[in-house]
Amino acid sequence: MERIQVLDQIEKDIITCLQSAGQALLELSKEKSSLKQAESQSHNFLKTLSHVETKLTEQINYLTQVSTGQPHEGSGYASQKVLQMAWHRLEHARSRVNELERVKNKYTRGQPGSTTPIKSESTSK
Repeated sequence: MERIQVLDQIEKDIITCLQSAGQALLELSKEKSSLKQAESQSHNFLKTLSHVETKLTEQINYLTQVSTGQPHEGSGYASQKVLQMAWHRLEHARSRVNELERVKNKYTRGQPGSTTPIKSESTSK
C-alpha cells in the first residue's frame, strides 16, 4: 500500500512540475514579463523534476529487485521462492527413494535366500 501512495505522490509532483513549466512559459510570453517570476517558476520546475527523477529511480530499482528475485526490504518473495524449491527437491528425493525401493523389491524377490517368500503353485494349493 505504501508503494501505491509513493506513486500517487510522484504523479502529483509531475503535475506540479508541468504547472511550474507552464507558468514559466506563460510569464515569458507576456510583453512585460517578470524575469524574477519566470526564474522562480523555472527553479520550481527543476527542483520538482529532480525529486520526481529520484523517486522514480527508487521505484524502478525496487521493481528490478522484485523481478529478479533478489532479497529486498519488505518482501518475502525470495524466501518463498527458496522454500518452494526446497519442497520440490524434497518431493523429487522421495519419489526417487520410492522408485529405488520398488526396483530393489522387484530384484530381491527373485533371488535365492531373500527374506520375501516366493509363492509357488505347490504351496498355494
